[in-house]
Amino acid sequence: MKINSMQKIKQSGFTLIEIMVVVVILGILAAVVVPKIMDRPDQAKMVRAKADVQAIVSALNMYKLDNHRYPASDQGLLALVEQPSGSDSTKNWKQGGYLDSVPKDPWGNEYRYLNPGQHGGIDVYSLGADGQEGGEGVDGDIGNWD
Repeated sequence: MKINSMQKIKQSGFTLIEIMVVVVILGILAAVVVPKIMDRPDQAKMVRAKADVQAIVSALNMYKLDNHRYPASDQGLLALVEQPSGSDSTKNWKQGGYLDSVPKDPWGNEYRYLNPGQHGGIDVYSLGADGQEGGEGVDGDIGNWD
């Protein structure tokens, strides 16, 4: 009876070779998958910036519905959070504002707003990762004209 229980114990464990095979397979998978995952944060920031721009444009459209015009460039996006002072044309401004706060882009910079914009109508945009006009990829401008 002792022999049978000893055989069962020996058969229930993994051999060193089996463990090594699993470690090698996990290493190969990590070498293939990790570089692809590491490229995703930049793409995620670009997607977030596009979503923020669309949310800001939606708030600006609500502002226009209430006040019959978009805020002036000098009033900026702050007009969506605080009622502009000294303007009779914002008497229909929604209490509580159109946004809780003016968001920053995923790279920590302010979103830009122009009225009239260079692309017609209004422009809401982020300068991208480099914080400078123009650029390509993650450094490119992301705006409501895209």
